[in-house]
Amino acid sequence: MGTAKQLLRLDDRPLLQHVLDCVRASAAKEIVLVLGFAAEEIRRGIDVQNVRVVFNESYRQGMGTSLKAGLSAVDPQCAGALIVLADQPFVRPETLDLLMAEHHRSKAQIVIPTYRGFRGNPVILDRSVFAEVMALDGDIGCRAIFGDHLEGIVKLPVDDAGILLDIDRQSDFEALRRAGRTEREKALLETADLHGRQLAGATTAQPELVIVGRDEMAVALAKLGKLMRFTVTVVDPLLAADELPDADRVLHALDFSVLAANPDRNVVVASRGTCDEEAIEEALAANSAYIALVAKKKRGDEVVRSLQMKGIAAEKLAGVRVPAGLEIGAETPEEIALSIMAEIVSERRKRVGEVRNPAIKVREL
Repeated sequence: MGTAKQLLRLDDRPLLQHVLDCVRASAAKEIVLVLGFAAEEIRRGIDVQNVRVVFNESYRQGMGTSLKAGLSAVDPQCAGALIVLADQPFVRPETLDLLMAEHHRSKAQIVIPTYRGFRGNPVILDRSVFAEVMALDGDIGCRAIFGDHLEGIVKLPVDDAGILLDIDRQSDFEALRRAGRTEREKALLETADLHGRQLAGATTAQPELVIVGRDEMAVALAKLGKLMRFTVTVVDPLLAADELPDADRVLHALDFSVLAANPDRNVVVASRGTCDEEAIEEALAANSAYIALVAKKKRGDEVVRSLQMKGIAAEKLAGVRVPAGLEIGAETPEEIALSIMAEIVSERRKRVGEVRNPAIKVREL
């Protein structure tokens, strides 16, 4: 960013000040602010009244050390902690209050907000899981423990796109600074409604490629899908239609029911954990011919276990490819996209062969 990200100015206030003001306006009992890089510069640039500032000397080792420093400073009597990120300036105080109310009601170990089916931040951690989070090392966040607490997680739908709007790149900051929260949300809602109407009546004779996510691999896969004459649908809550020209259509909610029935639907989930289980559920419910998850084996096992706990039959889950793609030694986003498209083509040819030659298939069995 060329400077400490926390001090980038949005509406004449630093990003971090937006976040602190949001927490102050909520029902949170205390605020612990963890600083690492450029700590003194950041501290001088914001209002830290009624804020307990903690300096993480090990910040170079990653996010896990900041979580440990923050939780160590929390009041021993507190029931849980909101883990709030400094680069999410548009989260509403009402959303924090909803999360805290849900934690109080459900006594859940972890409460995660969702928007249109996509998980966001901040999350609430119950005190019962503090020790596990404080044992984390390196550049990993609290999501690392989620797989061990599947029954203790509550996902809370909220009407707040701010839980997904973070600033990781200069382009993110410029887009949010130009548009602002209200205009950005309004444009996305209008686009989502428009595409929902179009998709509901859409029919296609072409094979369909549905990509959940918008990372570099998803962009490369959309290009390959277009080249291979697939109808390409990208599912992402914040993607404007003109931001990914290789997509034929954009779906802003995780709801496959608006898609026309298609026996040749191929779904690739590349959501980086924001909606892995939910997207696979949607794909299974839509009787998709091919379903794959872009994730490491450990994460894939967690997703499958979570879906089994929800009652989805093991034989249905057996068809989900994890990790996605043929084994070609792929490393770059483009290579991973190629391996996935190759697997889709291979599986489609097998299905066509089974339809054309049922007798041969019987003899093989």
